[in-house]
Amino acid sequence: MRDEAPVEGEFDYIIVGAGSAGCVLANRLSADPDKRVLLLEAGGRDNWIWFHIPVGYLFAIGNPRADWMFKTEAEPGLNGRSLNYPRGKVIGGCSAINGMIYMLGQATDYDQWRQLGLPGWSWDDVRPFFRKHVDHFMGRDSDHGAGGEWRVEQPRLSWEILDAFREAAIQYGIPAVADFNTGDNEGIAYFHVNQKLGRRWSAARGFLKPVLHRKNLQLETGCLTEAVTFTDRRATGVRWQQNGVRRSARCRGEVILAAGAIGSPQLLMLSGVGPAAHLSEHGITTLLDKPGVGQNLHDHLQLRTIFKVSGVRTLNAMNASLLGKLEMGLDYAFRRRGPMTMAPSQLGAFTRSDPSQDRANIQYHVQPLSLGKFGEPLHSFPAFTASVANIRPTSRGSLTLKSADPRQAPAIAPNYLATPEDRRVAADSIRVTRRIVSQPALRKYAPDEFLPGGSVRDDDEAALEKAAGDIGTTIFHPVGTARMGREDDAGAVVDARLRVIGIQGLRVIDASVMPSITSGNTNSPTMMIAEKGAAMTTEDSKRR
Repeated sequence: MRDEAPVEGEFDYIIVGAGSAGCVLANRLSADPDKRVLLLEAGGRDNWIWFHIPVGYLFAIGNPRADWMFKTEAEPGLNGRSLNYPRGKVIGGCSAINGMIYMLGQATDYDQWRQLGLPGWSWDDVRPFFRKHVDHFMGRDSDHGAGGEWRVEQPRLSWEILDAFREAAIQYGIPAVADFNTGDNEGIAYFHVNQKLGRRWSAARGFLKPVLHRKNLQLETGCLTEAVTFTDRRATGVRWQQNGVRRSARCRGEVILAAGAIGSPQLLMLSGVGPAAHLSEHGITTLLDKPGVGQNLHDHLQLRTIFKVSGVRTLNAMNASLLGKLEMGLDYAFRRRGPMTMAPSQLGAFTRSDPSQDRANIQYHVQPLSLGKFGEPLHSFPAFTASVANIRPTSRGSLTLKSADPRQAPAIAPNYLATPEDRRVAADSIRVTRRIVSQPALRKYAPDEFLPGGSVRDDDEAALEKAAGDIGTTIFHPVGTARMGREDDAGAVVDARLRVIGIQGLRVIDASVMPSITSGNTNSPTMMIAEKGAAMTTEDSKRR
């Protein structure tokens, strides 16, 4: 490593992470031309075609050009398996490789945050921040915005097998709805997606690239942040590695961590903010003993049930033939439609795993395809996948350091299916899936259960729970590792204004601050947190 090369001058804001949250923050905080903003991204630019063609997630996930390639520790609840844990390694972060599904969650999610003693985080409080930056195809109304940076459109393709699954779900008793994003998402519908005219619409495309011409905004890529620097207990800058050079920058305002539920707690601990005993194990001097850093990790675990079918087209068959691939390519090239515009899941549903649930607690992602896991080829037989996830898990895991070297990935232990409640919901979810698939609307396609398989009986709870551990995998929604809480909450990391409790000049603004996970896909809630966080940061700067 060559000698340190400081960046000239001081910044009002240094943002670490140009992912979904960081792009929003950079846009909003640099809107004031008197504020100098530095944005540091450990990944690179989005100058690869598969960042922009929607089906490119198949090539980006599991590719070190686009993905940090994290892995979990061996998970007891998954029968000792370790999972790949994708995270975006590019400007736009996970919004450049994710499922593009626009989902806000349920009103009750946010009302419960407020009930935890977090003023300003109820559903009525956060809805204006969702609407502020959205450009929704349904137009401006009480639920949606128009004219913002975050484009939302309808899917640009259809599949007979998905229409049949939708009809089967309705026959089972799940109501048809037109929009999941009104506060109560119970029902079945096609997902709305973050695309524009058949191309992925990432946070970088919507928020960052249009403002990179601002003279007060400086983007640096390939920056592996080593630590936040402090004077006493005030954040005063950041130190990072870039192109073999150790660099640093000074901050006269606030350092903002937006590196996500993995990166932000790791960086806090590398900087001396975290559980003191754990930091000592790695030779890190403790600046502030903060036991909640890296704790409260939770995620949506999807159970990928797969059914073979006959007499209907699926992507498996299309992808297996040269003619099918040519058809898909031409449809995209000339019309920006067809399978190449596909989000990983097109059809969604929210329902209850059992009648005792007070609201929808499981979510379906239904796909006209099947495969062993991302990065592997599609199966050779026609099939569909009905992934079902517990959207309010009670299991909690942790993220801890393996080394004081920032290049060493942390130990990620989500602790899936650790509670009896989560195991019960998992077993019930498989039962619900089978009941939907048994409805008349799907019978003509002769669905045959491939995973978990008919040998796992509905009346065998232990076998269903084991099967859930065998087929469960992340749906890429880690949150909570630097959670919000009251100042008297020993496990809280940031307060309701996203300031690190006990430190001046340092905030965390990303998915890691969620005290509990939202009921559905987490990308747009993360961007709402950034929108609201930017507004609070600006308000607080005017008071100083």
